[in-house]
Amino acid sequence: MKRTLVALSLLASAFSAGAEQIEVEYKRFYSHINKIGDESTSALQFAFGFLRVGTSNLCPINQATIVTQKQDIPLTVTPENRFLVPNERALKLADAYIVIDLGEAANLCDMSVQIETTADYVKTEYTAEDLAFIKQQYEAFFNEMGGFLSFMMPSVKGLTFRFDDDELDAPVPGAPDITNGMLMLDNDWLEQGKPLKLPVEPLRITALAKS
Repeated sequence: MKRTLVALSLLASAFSAGAEQIEVEYKRFYSHINKIGDESTSALQFAFGFLRVGTSNLCPINQATIVTQKQDIPLTVTPENRFLVPNERALKLADAYIVIDLGEAANLCDMSVQIETTADYVKTEYTAEDLAFIKQQYEAFFNEMGGFLSFMMPSVKGLTFRFDDDELDAPVPGAPDITNGMLMLDNDWLEQGKPLKLPVEPLRITALAKS
């Protein structure tokens, strides 16, 4: 029996009550991931998940799979309950879709799209050049997204390092302390051109942005 595709916005979604498995057209993910990946944004990626309505917690994901007429391609779901989607034009042309098996009723979960650094930039030691490069990547991303309306896009005010333990408090030599699982380095600190040595690897690095 042919499965029915569920139209789903990547920014704000509503699902039928009681449903736990949803099917999303691959092209809806492709419209996002196709916006990054060139030299100016090569260090960035989109990570997808589902926020439980009214909270900051992600809904559990049991499994996520790309489905085509010829094959099924399993996607890796992180312990945080996010997953990455490959940037493949062939999947868009093949009318592929992604089946997501949620651990909660789908009407309790809204799609969450996050821009973050790739795994290559998740480490404990960063040179000043590393930090400047990551910041430049985010600046390029927001500039490209804004186009002639760039004045309406957030500006990059620094970098935020988020850790797996959201209760982590720890000193960082020569930098602000990690507080509640987060380290924020503003532009004033970054412009000093210092290296950074962390006690543990971050979960991700995001832009410290301000509208």
